[in-house]
Amino acid sequence: MHTRSPINAQRGWLDLIQPAIDAVAIIGALALVCWSSSEYFDGATWLTGLTAVVLFSLISQATGLQRRQQQDSANSELTAIITTWFVTVLFLSLVGFMTRYSDQFARSVILGWAILAPSLIGLGRMGLRILLQTLVSRGYRVRRVAIAGLNDLGRQTAANIASQPALGLKLTGFFDDRIETRSDENAGGTDETLAGSLAQLVDLARAGEVDTIMITLPMRAEDRIKFLLDKLSDSTVSVYIVPDFFVFELLHSRWTTMGDLPAVSVFENPLFGVDGMLKRGVDLSIAIVGLIAISIPMLLIALAVKLSSAGPVFFRQKRYGIDGREIMVWKFRSMRTCDNGPVVKQATKDDPRITRIGGILRKTSLDELPQLFNVIGGSMSLVGPRPHASAHNEQYRGQIRGYMLRHKVKPGITGLAQVNGCRGETETLDKMERRVEWDHQYIRRWSLWLDVSILLKTFTVIWGQEEAY
Repeated sequence: MHTRSPINAQRGWLDLIQPAIDAVAIIGALALVCWSSSEYFDGATWLTGLTAVVLFSLISQATGLQRRQQQDSANSELTAIITTWFVTVLFLSLVGFMTRYSDQFARSVILGWAILAPSLIGLGRMGLRILLQTLVSRGYRVRRVAIAGLNDLGRQTAANIASQPALGLKLTGFFDDRIETRSDENAGGTDETLAGSLAQLVDLARAGEVDTIMITLPMRAEDRIKFLLDKLSDSTVSVYIVPDFFVFELLHSRWTTMGDLPAVSVFENPLFGVDGMLKRGVDLSIAIVGLIAISIPMLLIALAVKLSSAGPVFFRQKRYGIDGREIMVWKFRSMRTCDNGPVVKQATKDDPRITRIGGILRKTSLDELPQLFNVIGGSMSLVGPRPHASAHNEQYRGQIRGYMLRHKVKPGITGLAQVNGCRGETETLDKMERRVEWDHQYIRRWSLWLDVSILLKTFTVIWGQEEAY
């Protein structure tokens, strides 16, 4: 679920303090750089700083920085800070370049600010992290937690609580009327002593001896869950239902509303609203700059394709895009014959259809470069599930559970599956299932930082993969 929850340690006041610290760091860094460069901190400078603060705050929602919890590692938070600031500077640079607004600032000021700001943001957040951890270790607002359900999920929940002291939660025990035998030997050294029955847990809650209750009962235990919710409504305890493993298997779920009716969204596009606009902005910026930067190499590749074999320079193939709509995907032609009908034969190792130049292009993925035009046109993204030929979609959608859910987002030039070794021929169903599972993970975990990390890995991983041919 993707709704904010008070289970996150001290999150209420943290949501106010963290953005304030970020704002002071961003504007403070700009002021320090101007002062050290003997530049005036005038109205234009103030406007630039405030714009950066607003952009940083919006982009941090997409990169996950704003939702970053104190129990997360300092390295992961620093990575998210750098990613968020990089995208912020990218947007500011594009706007400044198009409007000539950046001409008002010395290059040394812009460069110094770009380097100093993330450092100060990191220092500020590190100080807040240390303060919060100190308060929690001294018992400040530590909450007593009881787990309703002595089963594998309950043990896993207890292990998570024990491994993350920054949450400020203290486990008081397990409560249940039935006990499941332990099947997970790696749940992590937790005290599994049964503290009492569900009725006794209700009594403790009403007496104010428990602050939070985590219900880990299976969804089939409807009567027991209803009993707890009914009885606990007569107390002030906070109650959370931890979904069982069946619910964890859902591709993408979050709380939403249909008018006044609450609902759980199971399958949807996670990139609506601000997230979608940010991803589209980054796609456009990088694709346009990339095309300009590699225009000469692309012309040389086009010339090599044309001279090496008879046929067109480009190959267009029907593939499925977002929401299963057909799109035409561009590639440099790498074969002598190109299938684009109801039956498409996959390329195999030492395939005689592949030209000499085509073999080099496919091995290095340079044949995919024309898809930057697809990105600019809006039918594809830089990062996303790789689009398969329409014929292959029709073949696999009836064989692989959740296959079409990969089309809830735009297809990409590269993706999480590709940087994890899923390239080349899918001659077995297992290989295609593995690709689809990586695509599902990408949709579940999406953030701008994930996109950036996949792009960086693409340059270091794909070139050495033997599966590509």
